[in-house]
Amino acid sequence: MGLQPLEFSDCYLDSPWFRERIRAHEAELERTNKFIKELIKDGKNLIAATKSLSAAQRKFAHSLRDFKFEFIGDAETDDERCIDASLREFSNFLKNLEEQREIMALSVTETLIKPLEKFRKEQLGAVKEEKKKFDKETEKNYSLIDKHLNLSAKKKDSHLQEADLQLEQNRQHFYELSLEYVCKLQEIQERKKFEFVEPMLSFFQGMFTFYHQGHELAKDFNHYKMELQINIQNTRNRFEGTRSEVEELMNKIRQNPKDHKRASQFTAEGYLYVQEKRPAPFGSSWVKHYCMYRKAAKKFNIIPFEHRSGGKLGDGEVFFLKECTKRHTDSIDRRFCFDIEAADRPGVSLTMQAFSEEERRQWLEALGGREALFHSFNKAIIPRPEGSAQLDAVGFTILRKCISAVETRGINDQGLYRVVGVSSKVQRLLSMLMDVKTCNELDLENSVDWEVKTITSALKQYLRSLPEPLMTYELHGDFIVPAVSSHSKQNLMTVANLGVVFGPTLMRPQEETVAAIMDLKFQNIVVEILIENHEKIFRTSPDTTFPESMCLSSSPPNAPPRQSKRQGQRMKRPVAVYNLCLELEDGDGPNSPKEDTPTSSQDSLSSPSPTAAAVHGLPASDRNHLLADGGTCGDLVATTVINRKARAVYPCEAEHSSELSFEIGAIFEDVQTSREPGWLEGTLNGKRGLIPQNYVKLL
Repeated sequence: MGLQPLEFSDCYLDSPWFRERIRAHEAELERTNKFIKELIKDGKNLIAATKSLSAAQRKFAHSLRDFKFEFIGDAETDDERCIDASLREFSNFLKNLEEQREIMALSVTETLIKPLEKFRKEQLGAVKEEKKKFDKETEKNYSLIDKHLNLSAKKKDSHLQEADLQLEQNRQHFYELSLEYVCKLQEIQERKKFEFVEPMLSFFQGMFTFYHQGHELAKDFNHYKMELQINIQNTRNRFEGTRSEVEELMNKIRQNPKDHKRASQFTAEGYLYVQEKRPAPFGSSWVKHYCMYRKAAKKFNIIPFEHRSGGKLGDGEVFFLKECTKRHTDSIDRRFCFDIEAADRPGVSLTMQAFSEEERRQWLEALGGREALFHSFNKAIIPRPEGSAQLDAVGFTILRKCISAVETRGINDQGLYRVVGVSSKVQRLLSMLMDVKTCNELDLENSVDWEVKTITSALKQYLRSLPEPLMTYELHGDFIVPAVSSHSKQNLMTVANLGVVFGPTLMRPQEETVAAIMDLKFQNIVVEILIENHEKIFRTSPDTTFPESMCLSSSPPNAPPRQSKRQGQRMKRPVAVYNLCLELEDGDGPNSPKEDTPTSSQDSLSSPSPTAAAVHGLPASDRNHLLADGGTCGDLVATTVINRKARAVYPCEAEHSSELSFEIGAIFEDVQTSREPGWLEGTLNGKRGLIPQNYVKLL
């Protein structure tokens, strides 16, 4: 696990864990700064003392070997791994040069020293200045809050209102500064990967011109150098795309932070001041705590935390809520207070103070206290609205028409799928395609009215308009972790270019966060893998596997064990898996058999892994309609509709009302796969129900 992303929404909570993540980023940048400073010193030693060249190279190589880039998120791309490994490769190269004992005249000032010094001064130095401002504003903000909350409630309303306004303005200023600082921290973490390694690459390139004996070694290094340049450029390109996404998200949250609160396991969480009573005559004190409440369990966690002096985390307490009551100013000389009574601490009552009246109301609602308002403390993630695009029979017809037209008319067009069409024409074509009547009349393969770029743009827009991406939210992480043209010489659309075009079209995260943005780079890689391995993924039958079965007492001695449909509870239904290959298959072609007659049902039913194909749900009625003509580009891989007869080869007694009982030789009508693993659906004597898959043979 690398450095954790810094979420902009956390700037408003400013939790202890958020501060811990900030400190981790700061420590990593300080480590990088020290390393670069040392590296610059080593480079100057090479220039100043050729007699100590050998020793300086060993030191330099040692420094490179020991340094490792930290990445943000749960996984690295291949480019990031190559960049990370590049320092060790450079170290090995230096050792080889040292073995040759060649004395070199080396100039590293322009290629290495100046870029690194510039990076330290302009980037790392700027972060240090931002840190000073952030720490200073933190101290100021929470000091002002302490002072403000100590104001007597007996002061004039005008005075209190003015103080409230001043506090709110100061808090907004602090949030602005916090957002900028978090953005800068993450930007520099990404920027250093290429702004540091690129000067190193230039430095090594300069060495080749001075090494006569290293000529052969330079030729051997050339292939790796070219790959690393691609890795650097890829990382730079992803950084540029990620930076714009991050800035857009930051601006959204800045404009309306309440609408971008992250989903939380807690019903309510945030800072409260807790009154700690002391023996007379010492009175009481108010200590700031980070509080978390789960409504279902009525569990309340409080942890003392002081932002000032670097942040100090105290020992937490846990209790169970019994009752919550609002405190009025006539009973306490502080505003925004409420009392909590613990169920597991009889006679013990805690008085807490929120930062504002609005926050107190939110806490009262979450805790079930009096005068609670119907206002959600933690907003749920708003689901994306469903569009009119669906992967039903009409949807697959649209895909077949578009792909067939592109492969017939424009497979060699330069920039295929990258060059966009005119928006108005694209929308008009989409409208005609999504109308059943006009869709059937459209002949995109022979029509000159529709440009290829208009068709490709309509295809991408249709896929983007699906209620859920082709590679579903549920399996988004499974596609990311394992991380796709044959006409690229003519259309200039390489596998990598197609990945850039189709990555955001076929995949998208469900929640818009910094962590999700950091994973955007993997979307292109997943599509690249699909394209590069499309023959294996889409044209090779996957291995037939079945879950562990359970023998039933009702099975005859020679019958196979029935596929268990439930063990305590029903198994989770798998989502359908579709084969949407870029190379269009003609369902009526010579290579597409009209009917497949396997020796057993297992030969035609299988469930590939999530990474074997793009994934999307589809109703049974649409699957039936889709495969009525034999199925073409949208052939189903996992949830295959059979629509044929089957004969029982073993007797079976139903154990549930949804199952069928039958004897040997029983003939089932309208047989198709069930969403229950290992089971089929069929009709026997007018009754429809579930059939153990390995008890029948398809006819």
